[in-house]
Amino acid sequence: MQVTGTEDVAAPIEHVFEELTAFDALERQALRRGIDVRRQFRGGAPTLGEGWEAQFKFRGKDRTAKITLDAYDAPNMVQFGGASGGLETNTLIELVPLSPNRTRVSVVFKMFPKTLSARLLVQSFKLARSNINKRFKKRMSQFAREIEARVVRNA
Repeated sequence: MQVTGTEDVAAPIEHVFEELTAFDALERQALRRGIDVRRQFRGGAPTLGEGWEAQFKFRGKDRTAKITLDAYDAPNMVQFGGASGGLETNTLIELVPLSPNRTRVSVVFKMFPKTLSARLLVQSFKLARSNINKRFKKRMSQFAREIEARVVRNA
């Protein structure tokens, strides 16, 4: 299954990329949402192949996910891989400058079930695809507006 979204952000590409790779801030956001995030690397940012381990509750069960940084090309692209149980994921975030102060952010999130239970989970996601797409696009829009607000504050 694949979920995609595109959003235009009124900010320079370098600033948008910096916000998308502000791993400390993203870890704090996850913690506020009840996700226990542990770094599997030293320093402020992971190198390729390093990442995080996250523990969270989903559908009444405790889950563990491993997230790794798979590709990093500043300020154009960042890619993450993930695995939780029998489900593997791939997230590609691409940035394209539309003008000096406008950037298009494209996100492609793919899920690859490797076990029967993961296939059942992905099938339930497919049944709720329109709702998932709406929520995903809404969250992308919120994140874009937050980045724009920080650009205005810092200017």
